[in-house]
Amino acid sequence: MVTHEQIQTSNAQIVSSLPSGLVAVFVGATRGIGEATLKQFVRHAVAPRVYFLGRDRTNGERVGAELANLNPEGEYHFRSADVSLLANVDEVCREIKCKERVINLLFMSCGTTIMGIDTKESLHYPAAVSFYARIRFIVNLLPELQKATSLRRVVSVLNGTKEGHIDTGDFQFRRLAMMQARGHSASMMTLAFESLALEAPDVSFVHTFPGLVRTKLGQDTNRAAITVLRGVFKVIGPLCTIPVAEAGGRQLFMATSAKFPAREGRDIEETMARGTDGKEGSGVYSVSNDGEGLSAKTEEALRVMREEQDMVRKVWLHVEDEFVRITGCAFVA
Repeated sequence: MVTHEQIQTSNAQIVSSLPSGLVAVFVGATRGIGEATLKQFVRHAVAPRVYFLGRDRTNGERVGAELANLNPEGEYHFRSADVSLLANVDEVCREIKCKERVINLLFMSCGTTIMGIDTKESLHYPAAVSFYARIRFIVNLLPELQKATSLRRVVSVLNGTKEGHIDTGDFQFRRLAMMQARGHSASMMTLAFESLALEAPDVSFVHTFPGLVRTKLGQDTNRAAITVLRGVFKVIGPLCTIPVAEAGGRQLFMATSAKFPAREGRDIEETMARGTDGKEGSGVYSVSNDGEGLSAKTEEALRVMREEQDMVRKVWLHVEDEFVRITGCAFVA
């Protein structure tokens, strides 16, 4: 387990271990874990330039003002966007690509508890927000990430270490029960990262599970199950949940620590994490909130999906088919 003290020490070294002027894109950063991680990043980085996205303009303006107070030397650009639509993702990426030649960090924590509806682009809404939009951001911004000379990292906050069976007849998990959908979506993200790492071995990809964090996630739905869970957590939450500020610090560690290097173009570190393929420092990491990686059982399940079921290719072909169907192209150049 990576202790809270070790995380704080690592984060405090950002000022000296990483260069000034880091460029970061935060998707889903006007509340919850995204906001908390963004603020931690701004506290520790030297003169950062940040693009941060959220649906609520009022929240975005509030966060922007708070960032300027935290670190007046930085630049902070808020963009209001509904990222459940890939057309909006592409529009935002075009704007960023016009302004930036290099990106150091792409951090994504956009999420929802809304289920059972489709977007205008015929994607299951929760899958659109938590998976397809995130992968679209990556493929669009990957050239800029690869041009960075120091930190080159993608972080997706979702269900790392919770990987399970993928139902290829229901990629968008419309019909899956909650726990089945969790394992399915976790494996989709991790294996999509493995596919992306084949094209960009000089970028590191980290899929994290934040633990039970005290956020407002779930307030966008009146689903009975979510309402019940909110009630339960009001009672037991103080005993088992992680304060959002602490969660932000943990996510910053995963976003910046040398423990999670890219497979190529990096220095050998003594404490490199074990990648999803079972090899140290292999570039794709599935990490729990304690900083630890996959269990032996989950690692073996991923190996079977990868080597015996050809699931990396199957997932990526599905993703590209959806991208082309919706946007007419595999990525924004």
